[in-house]
Amino acid sequence: MTDPQPERRVSLAELREEYRLGGLSEDELDPDPVVLLTRWLEDAVRAGLYDPTAMVLSTVSATGRPSSRMVLCKGLSAEGLDFFTNYSSRKGEELAGQPHVAVVFPWHPLQRQVRVEGIAHKLPEEESDAYFASRPRESQLGAWASPQSKVVESREVLDRRYADAVARFGDGPVARPPYWGGFRITPDTFEFWQGRQGRLHDRFRYRWAPTRDVWQAERLAP
Repeated sequence: MTDPQPERRVSLAELREEYRLGGLSEDELDPDPVVLLTRWLEDAVRAGLYDPTAMVLSTVSATGRPSSRMVLCKGLSAEGLDFFTNYSSRKGEELAGQPHVAVVFPWHPLQRQVRVEGIAHKLPEEESDAYFASRPRESQLGAWASPQSKVVESREVLDRRYADAVARFGDGPVARPPYWGGFRITPDTFEFWQGRQGRLHDRFRYRWAPTRDVWQAERLAP
């Protein structure tokens, strides 16, 4: 009986992909980056990407320490990008002190990504109420059960908190917790990235020009 071959360790330096799906040219841009982002988001939905609205949200602490996590974009309009969270979570507390944020949509199967930078502010309570009411009941109860980003002793403690929320609301409607709601990111910068062969990717950055009241687009080197 021969000895099994030792498992070959993966070399991260050897992992690479060539990007050949397409490009992004100046004539494909729109004067309004929200229009282009909407178009690309619809492409991601039609392509069947898992969680196409997922975006990496980066915030900064009072000491300048950055942190990133995935959140879901639940609204996209001329006013900005919306997401919802526990205001007492790490990101909620960091946004209360430093509202500057950055997000990335990582659409790897399409060889695309979009970066957005801007200022986050809380949504009006009626908008948070309306979105909370649209959530599945389990998610509504979970918002009451989870002290997001805080230490919990065990899974059993979390399950008990959920059971307490179930008992509290019974068969009636679940109210929105006062510490839970939405943020809207008002963008001042967008960047659209389309992978190209040989790492000569197409990158276009839009920046808001307040004196001209327009978005200015420019090509960036990859």
